[in-house]
Amino acid sequence: MAFTALNNRATAPTVPVPAQPQSPTTAPHPQEVDVAFAGNKELRKRVHAAIDQNPTQSTLFRDISTYILNQTTQPAPEPAPKKRKLEDSNGTHDGAPAVGGSLISTANKAWRTYPGVSFSIPQRKKFTLELLDGKDGGIRAVGANGSIEFAIAWKDVDQVFCLPIPEKAKKQHNFIIIPVHGDGVNPLPEELKASPPEPVVWTFEEATGKNIVDGEDPGPGPMAEAIHHCLIQAGTAKEVIFPNAEDFSSAIPESHRKSEKAYHVKAHRGSKEGYLFFTSVGILYGFKKPLAFFDFAAINSISYTAVLRNTFNLVITTPTQEIEFGMLDQADFAGINEYVQQHGLQDASLAAARRAKKLNVNKTGKKETANGAAAQEGGEEEESELQKAERELQDQEDEEEEDDDFDPGSEGESEGEGSESDEEGGGDYEEGDTANVEEEYDEADGEEMEE
Repeated sequence: MAFTALNNRATAPTVPVPAQPQSPTTAPHPQEVDVAFAGNKELRKRVHAAIDQNPTQSTLFRDISTYILNQTTQPAPEPAPKKRKLEDSNGTHDGAPAVGGSLISTANKAWRTYPGVSFSIPQRKKFTLELLDGKDGGIRAVGANGSIEFAIAWKDVDQVFCLPIPEKAKKQHNFIIIPVHGDGVNPLPEELKASPPEPVVWTFEEATGKNIVDGEDPGPGPMAEAIHHCLIQAGTAKEVIFPNAEDFSSAIPESHRKSEKAYHVKAHRGSKEGYLFFTSVGILYGFKKPLAFFDFAAINSISYTAVLRNTFNLVITTPTQEIEFGMLDQADFAGINEYVQQHGLQDASLAAARRAKKLNVNKTGKKETANGAAAQEGGEEEESELQKAERELQDQEDEEEEDDDFDPGSEGESEGEGSESDEEGGGDYEEGDTANVEEEYDEADGEEMEE
């Protein structure tokens, strides 16, 4: 009976069953979905499940997947660079290639290439340095992947320096390119305030020992000549500026090479320590940011403040600001003043563009006559700020010497009275007093150094 019942059930007419949703393994899934979400399996499974649950949405998911694929196949926009790229050969700042090619185009081949050059400004990194000659040439830094990191056209160069790096055991030089409007001193035009041009600084290390090639200059001369060649080809009158002892050399020799002259003066700008170089075209402060280059035409006056026994401060006044450099060594006092006078930075007889103010003129040389007219000064030259500071310092030291030599007996008092005065503590300076005066100078120097 049971068998018969089963047979009867098998032959009974079937009842229609409601359609069940297709399983994910059998549902037709758009191929675009699999490709678009190939990198995310969990998200792809969720999309498949949504299509299986509601097949009418298959077209929507296919369109979304197609949009995703189109976005990923297009080149992604480059992220904003950490360092602003410098001007291209046409002086534009947006980095757009100029018509006919530009410095940022790799199609323009370099005339000279120097791999593995250490840059410190605008980026602290090693790049390949490339020089491009011609009217549209310039200098650029190329990264390891061949991308051009920054560049500047020769026609946009204001000055090029090659200066020794102080306090290095091995001879090293910094090449500094100051772009137009990039001196860090003069005010910027309105169109450049948003993205001011930056200097370019890289280091050249002289070859030593086995690295020296016979017949080749191990110093920076060949690189400087190559840069000079490019400047001439670009039609500029610029040249690479080296330090010159005729302009200035420090009274303090190089710390690691006592037989060599030093061309720098250590100075502080605020809390930052750097070096002042007095060159034939102006005064440069480096090598850390912010660099400052004072062209002669930009200097209104130079003055000296906080003059102590061992140090003094130098203040450079421009038409828009005063910049003070502190803790200069007193040994370089005279050399700096000679440089100032040599280049007429305080000489009112120069042209208006180079004229500077006289500071702290010695007005005692002028005497009023009975009728109110000024008398002749007797041919005496006006005293400069530096000369006055030296005179005051010398007068102070002379007074100390006079106090040391003072003899109370010379005032007409008896020797006994003088001895009694000494015993009471009212006599002249003891030897310890002179030491105290020197200690006061040292303490003043120490306080200035802390500031």
